Formats: sequence, C-alpha cells, structure tokens
Amino acid sequence: MRVGLQIPSFTFPGGPEQIGPTYGRMAREADQAGLDSLWVMDHFFQIDMVGPPEDPMLESYSALAYAAALTERITLGTMVTGVTYRHPGILLKTVTTLDVLSGGRAWLGIGAAWYEQEARGLGTPFPPVAERFERLEETLEIAHRMWKGDESAFRGGHYTLERPLNSPPALRRPHPPILIGGGGEKRTLRLVARYADACNLFDGDELPHKLDVLRGHCERESRDFAEIEKTSLGYFTGTPSADEVADTVGRLAESGIDHAIFSQGAGQDLAGVLGEALARTGEIVPAGR
Repeated sequence: MRVGLQIPSFTFPGGPEQIGPTYGRMAREADQAGLDSLWVMDHFFQIDMVGPPEDPMLESYSALAYAAALTERITLGTMVTGVTYRHPGILLKTVTTLDVLSGGRAWLGIGAAWYEQEARGLGTPFPPVAERFERLEETLEIAHRMWKGDESAFRGGHYTLERPLNSPPALRRPHPPILIGGGGEKRTLRLVARYADACNLFDGDELPHKLDVLRGHCERESRDFAEIEKTSLGYFTGTPSADEVADTVGRLAESGIDHAIFSQGAGQDLAGVLGEALARTGEIVPAGR
C-alpha cells in the first residue's frame, strides 16, 4: 500500500508571505516521512468544499515545481487538471518539464473539469459536459502519442497539432503515469480502462461498486484490471492518530485500493502521522497483496 498527501488549501497563518515557507515545509515533511505522493488541486479559485472562492489558491504546476526543488523522492501530481484549463500540447509539455526537473517524479492527473464558477470568472472555456469528455479523450490520445515520441500530425474533432514535438522527453518510463480522477461509471471509468495507468475514487460506501464497474470496463477493453493503480482520496475530521490511519489504510487495502491519498484539513499536520502509519505496513496490508 502506498500513501499520499493532498494539500488543498493555502490559507495559512501569517498571510501570503507565509504560503511559500509553510507549503515548502509540508512538502519536505511528506518527503522525509516516506510518503509516495504529494498532490495539489488544479484550481484557480478555492472550491466550496474547502473554503470560499476568495481564499488563497496557487497555480498548481508552479506549486509542484517549487515542491520538486525541495524534495528528493516523493512523486508529484495534480488532483486533477481540468481538461479545459490548458491546451493538450502545452499541458503535456508542462508535465514533461516537471518530470525532467524532478528526476522522473511527475504524474499527469486529469479529468473532465467541473468548476464552472472559476471558468466563467477567469474567462476560460467551459463547454457542455459531452464536449468536455470528447476533449478529455482527445487529450489522452495526444498524451500517449507525445510520450511515445510520435510527431505525426494529430487532427481530432477539437484539437489539431501539426507537429506534437516533445523535447526533452520525460524521464519516467514508459511515461509519467496518467491518473484519471472521477467515478463516472459510463464515461470516466471507461476512459480509465482505455487510457489510464491509475484511477482516483472517493473513499466511501460506493468504492467497491466503482471498482467493480471499472473491472467490467477493463474486460470490455481487453485491459488487465491489475495493471491499473487504484487510488482513493479521503480525509480525517481532526488530526488522526497513527492507529486511525492504519485502520483506514487497512480497510482500503482490503477493498482493493493500492494507493491511499489523504487530504489535509485546516489545522491538521498529517505528514508525520501518515509516515508513522506507513511504517506499520506489514500490519495493515493483507498478506499476499
């Protein structure tokens, strides 16, 4: 079982001057605790589930690049980039740059986008949901092409790339892993089975059912279900003990999750507790998994 940390909020004591030092300390602590991954949301306004839109929000890839310079082994990704935020060719260059500069530690976390308020506020495109999924599939096709070094022209329904050159190439082999966020059963999980290296699902009662749906899509796509890394996103109310984390991770492992990611709440100091629980892996991962 791998364990990761998501930092969804940058509302820290001391105001904007303390965002850099505080976030940097959190990234270093997660790295030193032996966590597998560090994630930030790819949003430009804060989301309602975390705080008001006026709360501080960093641009995600700048934040990840900053974390990359302060860490040594932890992997880095967005949870997740909305497909409408960046042109696919530019997005792939951005993730590749992060991968090269971090020594091969980048993820491509991506989804169909949902936060209409920030799109309207900043003037970015926000087409209907069917078109967003069409754009997501084209972006996934482009990602596989560019990371294979295929420079042939791509002409889709929404994007045209005359020469999708990607130099330097990513360091991670065969490419930075592609994680698709969301549990939509008809479209999102089908795209996971067809294109992704990992899925991300919310921890909750529906988790086993979502994994069963993904298994069915894998069968229809002739994809080995075991090849896909199953990640979950959850949170604790208040700062948990290492025993509470261990119990939660054990439950997730039993349900088929490979990589448990926990979102840090206000006032929590999760990295150390997660690291302590991770040290008990032999106790919480079922034998043979």
